[in-house]
Amino acid sequence: MENVALLVDVQNVYYTVRQAYGRHFDYNRFWAQATQGRQVVAAFAYAIDRGDSKQREFQNILRAIGFEVKLKPFIQRADGSAKGDWDVGIAIDALEQTAAADTVVLVSGDGDFTPLVQTLQQNHGKSVEVYGVPPLTAASLVHAANRFIAIDEQLLL
Repeated sequence: MENVALLVDVQNVYYTVRQAYGRHFDYNRFWAQATQGRQVVAAFAYAIDRGDSKQREFQNILRAIGFEVKLKPFIQRADGSAKGDWDVGIAIDALEQTAAADTVVLVSGDGDFTPLVQTLQQNHGKSVEVYGVPPLTAASLVHAANRFIAIDEQLLL
């Protein structure tokens, strides 16, 4: 059986799905689709922790599905800008899963992950599937992936 690692950039998914469709991503449907006929060796959902109760409920839903939720505090800078980015953490976890996973599934449209996808393929012999909102996913990421799966009607609430 094929081993799979799931890595979900929650903030990217939330904003791109909302911008493109005005709806929400269906994590249950995604899980069912991405894991069908596969053994899950890791499943991480990366989120920013703002500490509100609605967000905690959402995180508990993700845990109930099977994700390990990784949280980073929301940082508001003095100049009004904000920071809350998991790119380095996602990359480290993806590379750490190379021993156990045959396929890495990345849910993000962020083109910053293109070198990661290429490294997983070229240096580690992994297949990489990318789920993203088509008009909001970097072309470089779409082209680098072994398989690009559009987040569309079938994966929306």
